[in-house]
Amino acid sequence: MIICFGIVAFMSCNSDKDKKAGPETPAATTATPPADLPYKASYSSNWSTDVSDADLKTVLQSYKDWADGNLTALGAAFADTVDVEMSSGDHLHKSKDDLMKFWGTYRDSLSSVAIDMEGWQKMYATDKKEAYIVAWYKETDTYKTGKVDSASFHDINQVKDGKIVWYSQYRRPLK
Repeated sequence: MIICFGIVAFMSCNSDKDKKAGPETPAATTATPPADLPYKASYSSNWSTDVSDADLKTVLQSYKDWADGNLTALGAAFADTVDVEMSSGDHLHKSKDDLMKFWGTYRDSLSSVAIDMEGWQKMYATDKKEAYIVAWYKETDTYKTGKVDSASFHDINQVKDGKIVWYSQYRRPLK
């Protein structure tokens, strides 16, 4: 009899928790897209922000290391092999060492880089189990020749096991 009462009381408590779930609970805030949308996402439409702060720090530190010209530290943020989609339209599949040499040549032509990090978003594709950090920023490059170039950027950084494995960059020149 006591065991039956305990089970009923336990089930009642769990039932009360379910009834109390409101808009503050994660399950209540997970939105399912309406069925009548004109497109279906070809990659994913199931996203959360369940990306670690450590991964966020890795990505943001990579921008700081670029601005500081610290390519050794920058390289530490990347996996052994990286896929890169450049704003020029070039697609690269390079080892981390080759990527650092490639970017090092460009960085060596600059006397300074200033980054105004405007915002970022942690994105986790729940159906793909993939983590991304999207960053929006303005970058001003000063070349050793004195030329100054500035642009707005929108980058997507895919992070796996604490390293950037894929990087895609979109650039809009500033006037």
